[in-house]
Amino acid sequence: MDALHKHLDEARDWTIAVRRHLHAIPEVAFQEVKTAACVAETLHGLGYAPETGVGGTGVAAVLDTGRPGPCVMFRADMDALPMQEESGLPFASTHPGAAHCCGHDCHTAMLLGTARVLAAVRDRLAGKVLLVFQPAEEVAGGAQAMLEHGLFERHPVDWCFGQHLWPALPLGVVGMKPGNLMAAMSWFEIAINGKGGHGAMPHLCVDALEVGTQVVGALQRIASRQANPLQPTVVTVGRFHAGTALNIISGRAELGGTTRTFDTGVWKSWEKTLDTVVRGVCDSMGATYELAFRPGCPPVINHPEAADIVRAAAAKVVAEAQVVEPEPTMGGEDFSLYQERTRGAFTFIGAGVEGGRPLHNPAIVFPEEALATGVALNCRIAWDLLA
Repeated sequence: MDALHKHLDEARDWTIAVRRHLHAIPEVAFQEVKTAACVAETLHGLGYAPETGVGGTGVAAVLDTGRPGPCVMFRADMDALPMQEESGLPFASTHPGAAHCCGHDCHTAMLLGTARVLAAVRDRLAGKVLLVFQPAEEVAGGAQAMLEHGLFERHPVDWCFGQHLWPALPLGVVGMKPGNLMAAMSWFEIAINGKGGHGAMPHLCVDALEVGTQVVGALQRIASRQANPLQPTVVTVGRFHAGTALNIISGRAELGGTTRTFDTGVWKSWEKTLDTVVRGVCDSMGATYELAFRPGCPPVINHPEAADIVRAAAAKVVAEAQVVEPEPTMGGEDFSLYQERTRGAFTFIGAGVEGGRPLHNPAIVFPEEALATGVALNCRIAWDLLA
């Protein structure tokens, strides 16, 4: 344990430096070319032989001790958000229209820090560690792409673990909850076709904008009047475009959004439900529609044994009183796709500070002290399972 602590201390500033470099070169989903190259180069320098191009831009590496034991997987997401950063940091994004406002640069750096420490203590471990640097978490496509590329066939995994910096929890706190932690989510896009015309002659038109507003209202009533009130359900329309001029009735409207639920049955039924609602509104108003639906990812459900492993490890990293059970969130995470195939747990690392911003805010600044907690937790989990 003294050796582990020594290497954790030595990795602290190194991990922060890696994070700052990654923060300055954010890349959105499936475009993480510079990021993946940095990850692969860093892993090479630590003595690993990384696999690149896994699922597109993903990177994977194995620490094989050469001794029998389980295979423990740790995953970090690499992609940034398509937004402009407003943090004012000296190492802010140098890529216009892309920013690490969800902390994925921190997650990647924490996993590289984990790789450094575990490589230094590999002689004390038995089994394998699979390090997974995943693309495209924000669009819920990266995990599926890596799995379809045969990740688990090449590397059968016994346990999987993931982390997310979480501003809703104070700095220094670790959040672990067995069972439902994050919601199943889906994406939808709807195009409504009406009949455009002059703003003074609505009787000759089918106003696609007006039909669209009725669709938005009807979608909200799914949660308020169709869903079980004891099962959290959210339908969010995040985009709505219609019209070109003040005196033209729009002949087309386009909108899109997400659905979220913890109920797997409801998650699987969303496409049919959305289609029924949109069809009913459009038929009643003389419009037609096109619905594009993508099922996203199932809920994050932490395996009880994996949750116990994390809680026990966290109690050794932070004070036991600082290990809490967080509230579930309607946010989604495609880490759930790994959990469908093996025992796993997803952890929230407290990153909340006074005056801090929420996730996906353009001015968010993550406290770098949280990185050491993430690295130490990963290494402690690996130590407990493989030492």
